Amino acid sequence: MADLWQTIQEQYDQLTNKLADPSLDSQDRITTQKKLARVNPLLNQKKRVDSLALQIVDLEKQLSATQEADMKELFEIEISEVKQQLAQAREELDDLMYPPDEHDDRSVYLEIRAGAGGQEAALFVADLLKMYTNYAQSRHWRVQIESISDTDLGGFRDAVLHIKGKDVFGHLKYESGVHRVQRVPATETQGRVHTSTATVAVLPEAKEVDVVINPADLRIDVFRSGGAGGQHVNTTDSAVRITHLPTGVVVSCQDERSQHKNKDKAMKILQSRILLAQMEKQMEEQSKQRKEQIGSGMRAEKVRTYNYPQNRITDHQVDLTLKKLDIIMEGALGEIIDALRQKDREERKRQSFVV
Repeated sequence: MADLWQTIQEQYDQLTNKLADPSLDSQDRITTQKKLARVNPLLNQKKRVDSLALQIVDLEKQLSATQEADMKELFEIEISEVKQQLAQAREELDDLMYPPDEHDDRSVYLEIRAGAGGQEAALFVADLLKMYTNYAQSRHWRVQIESISDTDLGGFRDAVLHIKGKDVFGHLKYESGVHRVQRVPATETQGRVHTSTATVAVLPEAKEVDVVINPADLRIDVFRSGGAGGQHVNTTDSAVRITHLPTGVVVSCQDERSQHKNKDKAMKILQSRILLAQMEKQMEEQSKQRKEQIGSGMRAEKVRTYNYPQNRITDHQVDLTLKKLDIIMEGALGEIIDALRQKDREERKRQSFVV
């Protein structure tokens, strides 16, 4: 590790000297400045980590040297506080050396759809909708229902949430995949446990520069909205279905009375789905280059099991089992999300450092 930091220091010196060269052309100057802008914070953060580590050594020496009980207690408290600062500083250094996905700070569209299990799967969608809404609100993110399709028994066939805030995708991207629920349905007369599923897709909100869509590549259909909404929504062709012909991605929206508003909503979700597909393709290519499969957080596989009879929840991505399903379903997802983010951090650290 010492060799790595020596190399980084040498890179910093080389970049600084290069930038001081008056003959450097404008394009090379911009490229050099960008590289320097990454290396400089790294070295500053490494100095902070080293300083905190030396501070702990010094405090522990003073603790060993003192005989007074009151002073020992004060030193122990201060050592504990500085160790917390050091742990945080090391995490920040890791994030600088092996930066997270550039999309992690984005807001998201979170789609939940009923899978196998009929009405029970639709009821599970409603439970997941409540869980994610409560978790988002606990983090002071804004939640808006973009689209929802209900069933007769109070469940939902599908729902799309727009969750706005800081680092939303970074926290929720590993929710993508198949969620499996094991419980006794209300309609079950013999007390047998049934297994149902729902799928979750987390789409980072696309910006205009991320996805450029040619209008000629779109097929836009309008149709009469179904479901609740009153006389107007049921008798007007306000619903919109947009098909992106090159990729086959289809988005429908019918929740607004205005065809124009439904089209705007559908276009934003379409852009986010196409962006996600681009990210998945890029990560697949990267994993092939490294000859190992890295977690993408966007795989359509079983990610979590919710076992109601045993009040147990298991996240299969980090092999974490907790016996507090009732609390988690109220939105207390923090322990699972933290474990997934730690796994993400460890995977990034396996990559080679490149300026």
